[in-house]
Amino acid sequence: MIELQPTLDRLREAWHANKPDRAQRLDDLARLRAALRPRLDDMAAAISADFGHRSVHESLLADGMTVLSEIERLRRALPGWMRPRHVGAGWRLWPARAEIRPVPVGVVGVISPWNYPVNLALIPLATAIAAGNHVYLKPSEHTPRTSAFLADLLGQVFPAERVAVACGDADTGAAFAALPFDHLVFTGSTAVGRKVMAAAAEHLTPLTLELGGKSPAIVCADYPIDRAAARLATGKWFNAGQTCIAPDYVLVDADRRDALIDALRRETAARYAADAASDFTHIASQAQFERLQGYVDDARRRGLQVLPLAEVQGERAFPPTVVVQPDGDAEVMRHEIFGPILPVIGCATLEEAIGRVAAGDRPLALYPFSHDRATVDRILHHCLAGGVTVNDTLLHFTAGALPFGGVGASGMGAYHGRAGFDAMSKALPVLWQRRRAASDWLKPPYARIDRLVRRLVG
Repeated sequence: MIELQPTLDRLREAWHANKPDRAQRLDDLARLRAALRPRLDDMAAAISADFGHRSVHESLLADGMTVLSEIERLRRALPGWMRPRHVGAGWRLWPARAEIRPVPVGVVGVISPWNYPVNLALIPLATAIAAGNHVYLKPSEHTPRTSAFLADLLGQVFPAERVAVACGDADTGAAFAALPFDHLVFTGSTAVGRKVMAAAAEHLTPLTLELGGKSPAIVCADYPIDRAAARLATGKWFNAGQTCIAPDYVLVDADRRDALIDALRRETAARYAADAASDFTHIASQAQFERLQGYVDDARRRGLQVLPLAEVQGERAFPPTVVVQPDGDAEVMRHEIFGPILPVIGCATLEEAIGRVAAGDRPLALYPFSHDRATVDRILHHCLAGGVTVNDTLLHFTAGALPFGGVGASGMGAYHGRAGFDAMSKALPVLWQRRRAASDWLKPPYARIDRLVRRLVG
């Protein structure tokens, strides 16, 4: 804390002295984009070194494309978002006028995770910059090479009094969360999110918490099995399942459960043949690998079918695996998996599937698969989630106009696009009064304006 507080003070003092105007914000975003684009290969190499191996193309898509696209979106929309929004003041206040001004809040803290270490650091950072704030970033200690890459990149783009980076271990992260920020964005597990919220409560720091949970997919009876398998495989095996919105388990009509597993096996084998081994990302750390192995060992001890779907090579390469029909007590169903293990559960009816989802914590994502609008509407009526992609997985994250955020145990608040700009701004209400107004007459003795008072009361 002794080391972190002076940096926060410097950022805040500089912000008070020179709050970024529109030109500064647009220039900052443009320079960040220009600095990142030629270094995408360096970025991918740093992430791969941290993971032991990560698909270059997954890094380019998930940590490169998404960030550059969001920066472009912010730059295009920013002039319109910054304009005051005029609202009605109401006839009782005539002739006054009212408006809402989006104003920056000050210094925004960002605590980013290891699974998408550039995406989940730079998108909140760019959004905070667009909203006119200064930023203090704490990247994950579990991806130190990528954190060093981010510190170097941001040091090239921003002066030290506008953007700062705090690299350090979990103790540094805990002290960072306890700083008196004007807004704090945290992405990570629900368990750590609770600690962050408790630390922020000391200063009543406003929070955006992007957590996780067990995001379900429901494959309805009318949806083609092969297509469902292909889209589930993309959502689950991308980044080896180390995605907060990856489908965590699949509910399917019982008669087609085994057909779905067979289709997943075919799809996975075709994707990760020997000549495509470099496309399968490894588990980011030995501790995470052992945690996943523990889930599989627990399932086997319970007598459950555990089906590896492909052979993968590498020290921390965990094979895509299906666990068949686990009950709620299995470790694989008690925790967010965050890896390439997919429980597949057959349900007798759609009502049973809906009931399973509705009975648990509200997930970060929900994936209904059905071409019948009434069926999808029924699922969405009963199951609340942070976000939804219908007939696919993950993609709502990349739709920039959609807010991204959780609900309940999966988080609070949202960002991306306008939602992020609004979250990191203060919607300042302003009432403009005229030279003459009804309030000039609202003073004792009220008996002389009895008729006016009664008219105002209505």
